[in-house]
Parts: sequence; C-alpha cells; structure tokens
Amino acid sequence: MVSRKLIETSPRSALKSKKTRSSQRQEPSADELLLQIESTMSESWLPGIYRDRILTLRTRSYVFPSTARRRSKHSSPEVEHTLLGIELKVGHTRMLCPDLSTARYLAIFARAGCAAVAIPYDITRISQLADELESSWHRMLLLADSLTVARGEAFATRIRSLLIGKVRDEISDAGAGTRIPEFKQTTKQGRR
Repeated sequence: MVSRKLIETSPRSALKSKKTRSSQRQEPSADELLLQIESTMSESWLPGIYRDRILTLRTRSYVFPSTARRRSKHSSPEVEHTLLGIELKVGHTRMLCPDLSTARYLAIFARAGCAAVAIPYDITRISQLADELESSWHRMLLLADSLTVARGEAFATRIRSLLIGKVRDEISDAGAGTRIPEFKQTTKQGRR
C-alpha cells in the first residue's frame, strides 16, 4: 500500500505542477500587455501624437456634449453628410462639423470617450493629423487583437477596454488646451 504523500510528491506530479506554473507565467498579464502595446507603437502611440504633435500647435479646445460622452455599446461615431453639412453622430447626438477632416479628427476622440480635446487652429493640418490618428487607432487595436488571439474573446475584450481607457486617461491628463487660441499681437504700431 502506497501512501498518498508519496504519490503527491512523486517526480511526475512535481513535473506536472511545474509545467502548469510555467505555462501560467508565460502568458503576460493585462498590464504587461498594455505596456507591450505602448512600447511597440512607440512614435505612433495615439496619446504621444496628441501630446507631441497637436498640443505643441496653436489650438482651441472642443468639449463634447455630455450626451455624446455617455457611449453605449452600439454607438460608434459616424460621419454623416447631410443637407446642413457634415455631422458627427455619436449615439443619438449629432455634432455639426465645419468640414470632413474635422469630423474625422473628432470621431477618433469620440471613440475613446474623451470629454474635451484640442483642435489645431490651422485647418490645413487637421486632415494629416486625422490620418495619423486613425492609423494609430487601428494599428493599436490590431496589435491588441494579435496579442490576445490565443487567450479568448473575454480577455481580448478586456484588453481593448483597458487600452481605450488608458488612451482616454492620457489624453485627458494632457489637457484640451485653451478655449480660444492665443494670438500674438506684434504689429508695427505696437513697437513704438
């Protein structure tokens, strides 16, 4: 008759327990995946583009309506062309935009659920920045999906929501700039 302690401490059971522990260690945690995604994106990290490329320009702040901030599961931002012009629709809220590039620019931040963002005052730069932000957004989500493909749908959804929350928090920490852009008033008359 073999005692139960000898079976539990046999080399095979010890090997199995080591294998299960090592396989659990190999899979990174959610926080480690977030850091890995941020470091992989490096220059194209969306909050980095916002801090380094947008906030260094002369900007004005844009505050999203409170109804647009409360996003439901099915309310992804849509750019719509209407008789009145171009509108950004988030849920049941419609926001009138002056042009298509501004609507695309604001849609990215609406996806993240930001309360307020800075918009470049120079409208010629908005289109290029909207392109960069959109590609950064999609690259970030594709990278998250590729890193979580073996972990299941629930874990992938959790990583996506944590990633979007991290982007939203970093953008809100960076700030939305001033409500009205600063104008330097250096004229010939002011130099006298």
